[in-house]
Amino acid sequence: MENKRPKVVCFGEVLWDVFPDKRLLGGAPLNVALRLHSLGAEVLMISAVGKDALGSEALTQIANTGLRTSGIITSETKPTGAVEVSLVDGIASYTITEDVAWDHLEVSDELMKEVAEADALVFGSLALRNKNNRELLNTLLEINSFGIFDLNLRPPHFTDELISEMMQKAHLIKLNDEELEYVSNLLKITHRSLDSRTAEIAYKTETDSICVTLGENGAFMVQLSEDLISSHPGYKVSVKDTVGAGDSFFAGLIYELLSGSTTEQALTMGCALGALVASKSGANCEVSPDEINTLTKTN
Repeated sequence: MENKRPKVVCFGEVLWDVFPDKRLLGGAPLNVALRLHSLGAEVLMISAVGKDALGSEALTQIANTGLRTSGIITSETKPTGAVEVSLVDGIASYTITEDVAWDHLEVSDELMKEVAEADALVFGSLALRNKNNRELLNTLLEINSFGIFDLNLRPPHFTDELISEMMQKAHLIKLNDEELEYVSNLLKITHRSLDSRTAEIAYKTETDSICVTLGENGAFMVQLSEDLISSHPGYKVSVKDTVGAGDSFFAGLIYELLSGSTTEQALTMGCALGALVASKSGANCEVSPDEINTLTKTN
């Protein structure tokens, strides 16, 4: 049976990652949306940019990839978002500007229908730092049947209460190893093994599926309904920068799961995409099917 083409809504920030020597379009939800689009998914990006040069450039770049921009509003009063990115030994740290266009999202009635019909609604914590966006997302989660939550913790732009609430509303959650430690402390979970901790988080938040990424050591996924823990050891590559690697992993995982692939196939695709993006510069670098096939077949 041929796999289906997933329909996915990505909710959140569109912004510019400003490096010491360059500027790249980004934002975790946009990175996921662009990678999903490149894999063949039908994607609706819900975000906002300012009525400024950076906003115009962002819309042009997004449109040039073929990703729809109909869900990205243009704010008359707020600027396009930006992040100052610092790299130390290839590891990124971020300083995020506040009260920008994507802090004030809106969705038309027409697009609401698309959200209701989509296979999944993907969101992260950063875009929920503003009350308006939290209320809007809660409305969207009520009409969509499958919420996917990437914690993507960016201090100080979240609270313990927000993370707890959003985890309980999600059907699939992605954490990295540092976020797993945070959530374990938040929920007072003391199991020593990572998979036992993750399974307990799933029970406590009533979330069926939780995926934990482990950097170069791959990822694993707990699925309560299947009583299953699946894992992948990851792929070893020469890292250029890690910006967007986790987002591409996430996109690969989501695409395969929603297409009807097995969990093992989804983890393989996610790990391959994450590794290939980490081996290149920028979150939205091109990754060809041949590169994915070569990596997965030779490792």
